[in-house]
Amino acid sequence: MQDNTKVREITLENRKQIRKRKRRKLTWKFLLLIVAAVVAYSIYFFVNVYAATKEAHEEIDRPDNKSALREEEVDFGGDPISILLMGVDDGASGQNGRADSLIVATLNPNTKQVSLTTVPRDTKMDFTADEVDPAYVGYHKINAAYSYGSMFGYGANKLTVEKVEQLLDIPIDEYVAVNFEGFSEVVDALGGVTIDVKEPFSQKSHIKGGETFYFEKGEQKMSGEEALAFVRMRKQATNNIYSREERQRQFIKSTLKEAISTDTLFKVGELANIIGSNVKTSLSPSELFQLQKLYSSIDASEIKTYEIEGQDEKIEGIYYFIPSEEGLATISNQLKQELEL
Repeated sequence: MQDNTKVREITLENRKQIRKRKRRKLTWKFLLLIVAAVVAYSIYFFVNVYAATKEAHEEIDRPDNKSALREEEVDFGGDPISILLMGVDDGASGQNGRADSLIVATLNPNTKQVSLTTVPRDTKMDFTADEVDPAYVGYHKINAAYSYGSMFGYGANKLTVEKVEQLLDIPIDEYVAVNFEGFSEVVDALGGVTIDVKEPFSQKSHIKGGETFYFEKGEQKMSGEEALAFVRMRKQATNNIYSREERQRQFIKSTLKEAISTDTLFKVGELANIIGSNVKTSLSPSELFQLQKLYSSIDASEIKTYEIEGQDEKIEGIYYFIPSEEGLATISNQLKQELEL
């Protein structure tokens, strides 16, 4: 009797040990599946993003690969840098397009401070014979630099960057040019952007035959098409009290907030396809990854924004924006301080 009891006890103990071994095997299999999934997604993430950013990469043609206003090349990730953000109304390559939106971003890795300065597209600038065809020498709006650079072989991105450098008297280290088709697609891929509308207005879609959007005062979730209409409105009375430049800065801040959220990681494939075909930038893939690592924790609400003071003036039948010398000097000095120049 005792022997039978011992046999049963041993059998039960064996069964328990077998079940434990099975559970351990299942646990390890599950963990291996998770690790494999993470590795696979990481490879997918890297391959897609690297391929897209490599396709978008286009350096500025300048000696030593640095601004003429820099004595030495910047230490990326160690030194403060400036990036010119351009929204263009045609292909990002500059062919027949104009830079409809110009914003200078300064990023300081030491203070984790980021600022955005809007450059009015109608700013009056002089163009020399070294930059354009003799028939075009003289003053033009700064946004014409993009198309002139392409037309006359100077380089669309190069000429635009240099004109902004001349205006603000600071080095522009890098640039990002996005055409408006890509602009709209990026917003949609992010799931839209939420913007606090300061003044109500309406604006027709940029798409031929598109609808008219009505922007009410207060927070509003916008699609890509709506956001594009929001930032492009400029020929209405509302623009005098709620400027296009202010709306552009609001949009950039809201988009950055969405872009650095964890949800964006799961949209990498869609975003990579958009970036590859609609963006040109002097930032290399490794530099883009470094930027994301350095500034992903930035609170978008803490980004500083600046606006150049000045007034519109009609010259030979064309309206130009004439910056205030004092206001321009103030902005220039502030940006130099942020860039530690």
